[in-house]
Amino acid sequence: MSRTPRQLHLLGVPMDLGAGRRGVDMGPSALRLARLEAVLRELGHTVVDLGNVEVPVAEALPPGASVSGQLRFVEAIAATTARTREALAAVPSDATPVVLGGDHSVSLGSVAHASERGRTGLLWIDAHGDLNTPASSPSGNVHGMPLALLLGHGDARLLAACGEVPRVRPEDVVVLGVRSLDPGERALAGDLGLRVLTMADIDRRGLSAVAEAALGALAHVDRLHVSLDADVLDPSVAPGVGTPVVGGLTYREAHLLMELVAEDGRLTGLDLVEVNPTLDVQNRTAAVMVELSASLTGKRIL
Repeated sequence: MSRTPRQLHLLGVPMDLGAGRRGVDMGPSALRLARLEAVLRELGHTVVDLGNVEVPVAEALPPGASVSGQLRFVEAIAATTARTREALAAVPSDATPVVLGGDHSVSLGSVAHASERGRTGLLWIDAHGDLNTPASSPSGNVHGMPLALLLGHGDARLLAACGEVPRVRPEDVVVLGVRSLDPGERALAGDLGLRVLTMADIDRRGLSAVAEAALGALAHVDRLHVSLDADVLDPSVAPGVGTPVVGGLTYREAHLLMELVAEDGRLTGLDLVEVNPTLDVQNRTAAVMVELSASLTGKRIL
């Protein structure tokens, strides 16, 4: 059983407009198929599935929507961000939203909502920094930009969709598990003084020490939002992601991280993003993400 039963509200945001490879829009369905709701209920939680936010598919958008300066599908992503915020606004203040992606740009809506509920620490667990701006992005894919946008840097239309900018303060953010940064991301992280804990840190110090450092760096906030990108896991554990990078978290490291965050007790929101069933093997990646969600919400051996 879980340590403390929660009221969990699931919201799917089936969007792949921010990604470079199609298919991640099926992530919410894959997570549901992997028994997310049932697994969470078995832990004693009350689970409400709010269904999905409406997201247009790329083929239904006007010609040219995929190119707007250096950004692809920016108007549709901004509109989806606004709809996500609107849907989450109806979630009771004592409930924990769990947003099912979709590419990582869905976090624009979920983290914006979290910040509206009060000052919130953000634990960004990802192989990538997602700190690109239109000027630095090599691809123009918005899923490489959401953390920069939440910190107040990026396209004005997306910043407006997030509402008040910045949504999070640099001192309230820890990026964990990174093993691939573009030059512009490295520069922005340095300029902002972001706490970035890489896989090299985990190799040197061990996962437990790094997780404790991450949580300690956020000790000044009472609320904690976890944005979990499936590609933080090693591809041998999670093959169904669009931007795999070799050398990620092992299965047990990932569970230990979730267990330590659960013990911390401040979790107020969760994103599960970048599960791409078209690249997966028998829905393995979604199944692992569901298992990690259970550990994060209190599952334990004893």
